[in-house]
Amino acid sequence: MKALIFAAGKGTRLKPFTDHHPKALAVVNGVPLLERNIKYLQSYGINDFVINVYHFGNQIVDFVKKNSNFGAKIEFSDEKAELLETGGGLVFARKFLDFDEDFLIMNADILTDLDLNSFIKYHQEKKDFATLAVSDRVSSRKLLFNEAMILRGWLNVQTGEQRLAEFNKGFKPLAFSGIHCINPRIFKKIKRKGKFSIMEEYLDLIHTEEIHGFEHHANLIDVGRPESILAAEKIFK
Repeated sequence: MKALIFAAGKGTRLKPFTDHHPKALAVVNGVPLLERNIKYLQSYGINDFVINVYHFGNQIVDFVKKNSNFGAKIEFSDEKAELLETGGGLVFARKFLDFDEDFLIMNADILTDLDLNSFIKYHQEKKDFATLAVSDRVSSRKLLFNEAMILRGWLNVQTGEQRLAEFNKGFKPLAFSGIHCINPRIFKKIKRKGKFSIMEEYLDLIHTEEIHGFEHHANLIDVGRPESILAAEKIFK
């Protein structure tokens, strides 16, 4: 199985570090986020990676080469012309991923101990084109699921704004963990082009398709702010 690691973002919440570096190279207990996630994925037998780059992308390429690709096959999807966000970044990387085999997507700034074997097994049992790892934790935005854990909408917790496939029948609000398991069939379903969020596509597709959530209780930290690095260092040694 391949994994696409999203490492292109500007990481504005991690300033001043990201004024001169990509957020994927931010360090937790002496180890850069990207290295941690490559090794995390390798611990589940994944050794074939695509990394999308944009903001100080040359530093990421140099870092990977300096470390002999961590003994893995690593390809780069270079968005140097334009930062394409998650949906555009996925489409741009299609040539590396569209081979009739499921693949994982993971944000470089997420640290977790989620059991990927259980997640992948769940995805393959559901036979969806996309399965999203989710958990019950504090977040300003929540995905809404029915009793069968099928995605039915989205909620902005702060404003109350909702996007729904149907009337909210007590849907379960869960936070997206930044990890997806994807079947390449998704490329035939995506309608948008250029720069866009993959979540926008998911929320369009819930009207016609089934997208399941995989609820987990693993440790997970979005290392997006300086204070979240301190929190991560208490868990991820």
